[in-house]
Amino acid sequence: MTNEEIATFRAMLEQMLRDLEQDSLRGAEGTETVILDQQSVGRLSRMDALQQQAMAKATQARRAGQATRIRAALARIEEGEFGYCTECGDEIAHGRLDLDPTTPTCISCAR
Repeated sequence: MTNEEIATFRAMLEQMLRDLEQDSLRGAEGTETVILDQQSVGRLSRMDALQQQAMAKATQARRAGQATRIRAALARIEEGEFGYCTECGDEIAHGRLDLDPTTPTCISCAR
């Protein structure tokens, strides 16, 4: 893989990380504690609020996982290991990295 291709992947990963961080900030209010005051909110409204809170927390967890994968890929770039399978050491197909630049394994090891 050329230095130019690695620079392109680095820029892509850094942009993905910035986007995730912005999305996390916007979605943070959805994870706040649901007030269970029966006088101000009906039972079904509370249930909806709790369901929305659970969905927001799950989304935040997925974002955190994706951010971890992006940081790991950026670390592999810094170490000069980006584009090589972390399992067998073979080169990861360029097309596979185009689809998901955070992937740490070649297609053979992923199976």
